[in-house]
Amino acid sequence: MLKVENIDVYYGNIQALKGVSLEINQGEIVTLIGANGAGKSTLLKTISGLLKPKNGEILFERKSIKGKAAQTIVKQGISHVPEGRRIFANMTVTENLELGAFLRKDKAGIRQDLERVYQLFPRLYERKKQSAGTLSGGEQQMLAMGRALMAKPRLLLLDEPSMGLAPLLVKTIFRIIEEISQTGTTILLVEQNANMALSIADRAYVIETGRVVLSGTPDELNTSDQVKSAYLGGH
Repeated sequence: MLKVENIDVYYGNIQALKGVSLEINQGEIVTLIGANGAGKSTLLKTISGLLKPKNGEILFERKSIKGKAAQTIVKQGISHVPEGRRIFANMTVTENLELGAFLRKDKAGIRQDLERVYQLFPRLYERKKQSAGTLSGGEQQMLAMGRALMAKPRLLLLDEPSMGLAPLLVKTIFRIIEEISQTGTTILLVEQNANMALSIADRAYVIETGRVVLSGTPDELNTSDQVKSAYLGGH
């Protein structure tokens, strides 16, 4: 479904991604693990059109999306839940969700998807008239994910969904990610909590200083000493 081939991305003179390649098949949950500053968020921003690669190619459903405008990429079926959530604090929960569907014209479908988001996140339904800025961190994360789903993506990019959340809420968010996957949405997940990410992923890539250094199934990575000592808290 998505093929990233040998991309180089720069911030000014600093090279953030060095020849990164990966692929995601339809229906998979693929996770990227790596330390802070390794290039994980940069890769998501490049796929979603917020950054432009200097070299390489990005193919979505066999068509090039490299260098296309972010809104064009959303229209083609990719939604990005950014790190830090970026919700619209002064708007209500419902208004935030409706904004996620701004490129859509199918009113009945939008209503249906709003119901689906409220089923996935009952807490958002309870707070639908509240302004988003009054929500807790976990609720804001749910809102950011719900808003992205309102664009009806075929591929969902999730950047650090568990960051700053209490352990119990992290479990809830990961359960919901699995539910979203079961409804047919393909997911690329960037996550500091490598244990949790590997527990739900089909495959994983490890990024270090802008390069993919390892890839494989969660079982393969769980048995790698390199991964264990660096990311899984083992020795």
